[in-house]
Amino acid sequence: MRQTVTVDIINEKAINLLMDMERLELISLRKNWDDSSAANNGNVGKYKGGMQKQSIELVDKQLDELRGGWE
Repeated sequence: MRQTVTVDIINEKAINLLMDMERLELISLRKNWDDSSAANNGNVGKYKGGMQKQSIELVDKQLDELRGGWE
């Protein structure tokens, strides 16, 4: 089972602990320490403005209509 988790480091000691876990082959680290949001920057520009803000009620109504189409 492989899962991806994003972690915000608030204490430098955590990096050493993560590296120790990587050496024990418990986890795999992606080493882009310089910019924590580097992986997301490309997607933000690509999809920005793709959806408009809507009220929860409107979204619920649309979901109910879509679900009704399957019945």
